[in-house]
Amino acid sequence: MILTEKENTILKDLQTQEKVCMEHYNLCASTAKDGCLKDLFTQIAKDEQDHYQFLGQLMDGQMPSYKTADSAASKADSYQPKAAYSAGSNQTDKQHDALLCSDSIGNEKMVSADYNTNLFHFGNSEVRRLLNHIQTEEQEHAEMIYKYKKANAMA
Repeated sequence: MILTEKENTILKDLQTQEKVCMEHYNLCASTAKDGCLKDLFTQIAKDEQDHYQFLGQLMDGQMPSYKTADSAASKADSYQPKAAYSAGSNQTDKQHDALLCSDSIGNEKMVSADYNTNLFHFGNSEVRRLLNHIQTEEQEHAEMIYKYKKANAMA
């Protein structure tokens, strides 16, 4: 697969964002107070690493193999977090985790919007489908984090 200079530049920019997202979620996982939230952030960091690798493969002229959007949707649909915080819980820890969640949702909104805008610059339908798949997973990440917030009376 041959990409234009503009397409390669866009992929490089998106890959940089994915690297920042990976680092963000690894940091969140290391500082989250609740173990379930740590696990969620760790899983999302892995997804972001997959996205980073997919984009690298595209830049190398290869079409990566990835799971369909149905798999991503079922992951978020099946995510049902349990409340970790109650009225008697440490409110400082809850506030800390709520801030991590809110910040992460904001990041996911920004990254999803970038994919939405940039995928239209690609002529190859397979590449557009992959970028749309990544965008859908970013939206799913935000949904899962929101579900965690809601279960813990943070939303």
